[in-house]
This record gives sequence, structure tokens and C-alpha cells, in this order.
Amino acid sequence: MKINYTFFSAITISMVICSCKAQQSSLVKDEAKLVQVSNAYSFTEGPAADKLGNVYFTDQPNNQIIKWNATDNSLSIFKEPAGRANGLYFDHEGNLLAAADEKNELWKIDENSYVDTLVTSYEGKKLNGPNDIWVDLKGGIYFTDPYYQREYWDRSEPEIEEKNVYYILPDTNEVNIIASGFVRPNGIIGTADGQTLYIADIGDKKTYSYSVQKDGSLTDKKLFTAMGSDGMTVDNKGNIYLTGNGVTIFNNKGQQIHHIPIKEDWTANVTFGGKNQDILFITAMGSVYTLKMNVKGVRY
Repeated sequence: MKINYTFFSAITISMVICSCKAQQSSLVKDEAKLVQVSNAYSFTEGPAADKLGNVYFTDQPNNQIIKWNATDNSLSIFKEPAGRANGLYFDHEGNLLAAADEKNELWKIDENSYVDTLVTSYEGKKLNGPNDIWVDLKGGIYFTDPYYQREYWDRSEPEIEEKNVYYILPDTNEVNIIASGFVRPNGIIGTADGQTLYIADIGDKKTYSYSVQKDGSLTDKKLFTAMGSDGMTVDNKGNIYLTGNGVTIFNNKGQQIHHIPIKEDWTANVTFGGKNQDILFITAMGSVYTLKMNVKGVRY
């Protein structure tokens, strides 16, 4: 999440449509239009799709997790309060994982909104504030842990100096530092085959790729692009979607192949939703948007 976000007062849900004809791409459905589903929030983040294509996202300032229904385009509150949740991701059992940074925790939320707190600290020290999450094919959980000072915290500095990426082993729930050396790691996403992991260091305006080993460890760190990102996603063609100034799409060689402009000060995150996983769901400032695509998201 961006450090200094603007708080927008809630207004009624609207359906504002902007043409995307100016930048046609085979990635985007012919004649598709960017649809503003709602601008009723303060700062939207963390979109994650369930197996039915419904998308859950957060409004961190208002301490809510909201559900977008893929069938009727409706919006409803799934959980409130929500631990000041930021990034979200579904595990293989259908539980919603949440980077709940009110108390610097990682949550697992079941379909009845019951919370199981997975992580609260590392080696006796508070986490900086879990931000974004990815689950690998085995069920191991990667999460980024930058430090963004929150007004609702009592502390004013981190207990862990380094800004790390952590991995929770699927069998033992042991938590380990899996990658380090970042200014401020933020967005994180893996490929469909589980062999490549992308981590954005938004503090250093860079995104890196790593090779994922059988034990979840990371090797072969490479600079993917000289651009950071807030949230990230991938499609079924192996393209990587970065956010910040709208949505910028790269192929797996690190070449920019498309840009989706969003008329907001900041685009925070992106995922694929809908019954067929072909709707790009975008969170930006106080709004959420959808765009029909020719490519699809990745289900594990």
C-alpha cells in the first residue's frame, strides 16, 4: 500500500464507464470498457478471487473487507472490523488469508468469518506490518513485510529493522525469512506452474524474479523490470500485471506490452475474477473497477 493515501468521503455507488479504445490490445476484449463499479470507499486494496470468481477486497481506512458478487455485480460487507486488513489471498481450502496490520498479524478467515491468527511475530519481535500474500502449489504462504507507519499504531518505529519477505511452511507452519535486502517489499505473485515468484520492491522502484525450489526457498534472483509495484497479478499467458500509475502489463521477458490507464491518483492492486476468470478487477483510491479481458487469471 502507498504510504500517504488520500481519504475520500463515501458517495453513492455509480457506474462510470471509460473507453479503452485508445490503447487496444489483444489482452483486452474487443470494445471492452473500463467500468467503475463503485467509488464509495476511502482506499481500496487487496483484491482476491474465490473459486466462484467473487472478489474480496479491503477498505483499510474503514476497516472493512468487502465482497463483489460476480453473478450480479453487487457489493456487500464480508467482515467488519477486519484487523485493518490490506492484502488478501485465498488458500487451497477456500480460507481467506489477510495481511491484518492493525496488530501486525497474518490471519486465516473461514467462510463464517472466524479468524485464526497464523503469525504475530518473528523471533519474538513484532512484524513490520504484513502487506501482500501469495500461496504456492503446496499451500506454503509467502508474504511481504514492509513498514508503513499507521496512525492507529502505538509504536513509531519497527522492531525488525530489515524489510523481509517470509514463508510459512505448509506442513509445520514454521515461519522463515525467504528473501531480504529490500528497501520496501510490497507486491508479490507467483506463476501458474509455481516455479517463478515475482517480488516488487516499491521502495527501490524495482521488481525481481526468483526461481522457487521444492522446499519453498528462492534462488536465481534477477531484475525483472526497473519499476516497483503495489499489488500484482498474472494471467494464463504468463504476463505480469504491475500497479501504481494505472496497470502496466509485462510479458515474462520483462517487456512492457500494454498499459491500462486509470483516472485515479494511485492504482493499488489488481486480480482476475468472474465466473470465467476473465474480468480484471482493479482497486484504485476510493474506487473499484472491472475490465473484460481475452486472457484469464490463474486458479490453483
